[in-house]
Amino acid sequence: QLQLVESGGGLVQPGGSLRLSCRAPGFTLDYYAIAWFRQAPGKEREGVSCISSSGASTNYADSVKGRFTISRDTAKNTVFLQMNNLKPEDTAVYYCAAWGLSYQTDYVPEFKLNDYDHWGQGTQVTVSS
Repeated sequence: QLQLVESGGGLVQPGGSLRLSCRAPGFTLDYYAIAWFRQAPGKEREGVSCISSSGASTNYADSVKGRFTISRDTAKNTVFLQMNNLKPEDTAVYYCAAWGLSYQTDYVPEFKLNDYDHWGQGTQVTVSS
C-alpha cells in the first residue's frame, strides 16, 4: 500500500519561505500525479498545486500563483512544494495526495478530493509574526 510522508512544515514569519517534501518510502511515484492540499482550522480542505506524473504539467490555485512552485525529483522519488512570500492566510495543515495510472502522462487532475487514492498525514505550516 502506497504511503505518503510529508515533511518541511514549521513556523515562519510573513514574507518567509518553506519547502515541503512528499516521499513514498518503498514505492515509486513515477506513475502518480501528486497534489498538495491544505486545510485551515474550521475550513474545508482545498487544492493548492498539482504536478503530472511526467512532471511536464502543473496547476496552481489562484491564491498561490506566483508564490508557490511545485516540482518533482525522479532520482529522489520526491515531490516538492516551494512556498515563498508566505502570508498568515497560508497557515494550514498541508497534505500531499497521489492520483495514479499505470503509465506516465502530462495530465493534471483536478482538485477533487475523492479522485485521490492515497494521502499523507500532513505537515503543519504556521505563518505568524
